[in-house]
Parts: sequence; C-alpha cells; structure tokens
Amino acid sequence: MLVGISEKLQEKHQLRVGVVVSGCCKPVEDSKLESVDYYRVTGFKVFEAESEQPVPPSLETYRQRGPRRLAAKTYETACTSCMWGCRMAVEIIVDQWKPWIRKYRTETFCYGPKSCKNYRPGPNRRVTGRNKMVYIEEDWVDEMLTEHRGEDE
Repeated sequence: MLVGISEKLQEKHQLRVGVVVSGCCKPVEDSKLESVDYYRVTGFKVFEAESEQPVPPSLETYRQRGPRRLAAKTYETACTSCMWGCRMAVEIIVDQWKPWIRKYRTETFCYGPKSCKNYRPGPNRRVTGRNKMVYIEEDWVDEMLTEHRGEDE
C-alpha cells in the first residue's frame, strides 16, 4: 500500500523508509492519474521515527537532477526502498492537435547516481500517437536530462 503525503508534511516530519506512522486517508479517485493508493492524510502521527535510511531530498532536488528510465523489474527487485527510485503515473497527450485525448500509464524512473550498480534502463519507451505513429524515447533523452550531473551525483 502506497500513501501520498504533502510536501509540507514531509518537511515537518522528515520521513524516510522504516519510520512507523498512522493516520486516516482516502483512496485515490482515479488510480491511473496517481502513483499511490491513498492520499489526503489526516490525523497523522509518527510512532517510531528511528531509521538508518537517509531523509529524501525535496521535490525540487529531484526535478533539478533529472530522471532516467528504469527497468520495472529492477525497480521492483532493487529500488523500491531507494530514495532515488520511483514509480509515477504518466499522462500522454496522444495528438498535439487534440490535447484532450490522453492516455495514462505507470513508468519507473531513477534519479540516483549514474554510477549505481543496481541501475538498469530497461527497454526504450514507446508511445503510439496520432495516426498510429510511434515515438520511441531513445537513450539520448536520458543523457540529455542528466548531462549536468557527474557519475557519482
């Protein structure tokens, strides 16, 4: 079960993997638009704050670092507890001339160091668009999004 929390709640409690919490939340209204199962947490309490895991950085840090595609199998087996691995709901505009036509899918990404021993890119992502044209997101996209980073950042 995955629960989405606000950026403010994260800033206040500095949550990380292994922290025990409780609260009430609602199921997401449309699962294809969200990466979590529940959100809108109320009555939030931290019961056990001890964890040896690092506190994840802010969302702005992730945006600045830039993502690389991550093989879904690698995410499931090695990256679910890593602060740099994530599974996100992705919205795809199929036809730029009809932007209200959209598709949704879940994709996995890595924001971690380029030198990570667990990282596997998986297959190039494919998007079918207008008139059944296919866009293939090749390796140069990941390289462009992360070219400002060194191997260990």
